[in-house]
Amino acid sequence: MSQLRIALLGTGPWAGRTHAPAIAAHPDVVFSGVWGRRPEAAAALAAAHDTTAYAGGGEGGPGEGGLDGLDALLAVSDAVAFALPPDIQAPLAARAAAAGCHLLMDKPVATTVPGARAVADAAELAGVASLVFCTLRFAAGTAEWVEEQAALGGWFTARAHWLGALYGVGSESSPYADSPWRREKGGLWDVGPHALSALLPVLGDVTAVTAVRTEPDLTHLVLTHTSGVTSSAVLSLSAPVKGAGAGFELRGEHGTVVLPEQWGDPADTFGLAIDALLTAARTGRPHACDVRFGLRLTEILAEAEGQLGALGRP
Repeated sequence: MSQLRIALLGTGPWAGRTHAPAIAAHPDVVFSGVWGRRPEAAAALAAAHDTTAYAGGGEGGPGEGGLDGLDALLAVSDAVAFALPPDIQAPLAARAAAAGCHLLMDKPVATTVPGARAVADAAELAGVASLVFCTLRFAAGTAEWVEEQAALGGWFTARAHWLGALYGVGSESSPYADSPWRREKGGLWDVGPHALSALLPVLGDVTAVTAVRTEPDLTHLVLTHTSGVTSSAVLSLSAPVKGAGAGFELRGEHGTVVLPEQWGDPADTFGLAIDALLTAARTGRPHACDVRFGLRLTEILAEAEGQLGALGRP
């Protein structure tokens, strides 16, 4: 395939600011169309990037004129990028895989283990390539940093924090704050995948997790890894603006290292994720951050959420 035809499912702010510009600008990609649950939003985003809008069919029923808009878009696409809430994304991704489309999914893949597993199984059955867009694993600088630390080894412990101020004291209005799933699930599910996506390749898979939560939406995770190392992660979307920030620190035989602070523009990073999907699709070699890895992230987060539910809210 000389150029990959990529469709975009989703029309929200993340799609408009990151996904659509990156797909439209990529030299090895044809932007095959935009699908959205709101036809007017799909039309506006498609017009802004000189592609075609599709609507209807997202719930399995026909769209306008008796045609299934989603299936029509899948039929003219080789791959699908998703900018949808996770539990809407998951069944549509399984549907796209069954149609033979490669998958470029957002994190988390789903907020239930069965939902994430269904996507992973569908991708495997169809033999399509898949990626989960965990930004630290693709951004210039941070992706190389993670690989370097994984190769170096000799780590004693690690700690990560991702404290967003989306709902914090002093926060300004943000289009992302209108997301019902983020408000319901909080930092554990929204920013937890970012922390785990860097911890696991460096320290190994998680064999045990302990979770503690305090209000408002502050979750602490203590993780045991296959390497025998323990790590911690602190996650929130409700930090005060002046106390917000993200970081990642490793300590071990070689001293202390910290994650680079400059992660680049998200649209540029998404372009690098497209590069990785192209490579996986053309070579047939799975990427380390594929949908199976996304399933593992969901399993760990679901275990943590189950502990928090058993403890009850403070």
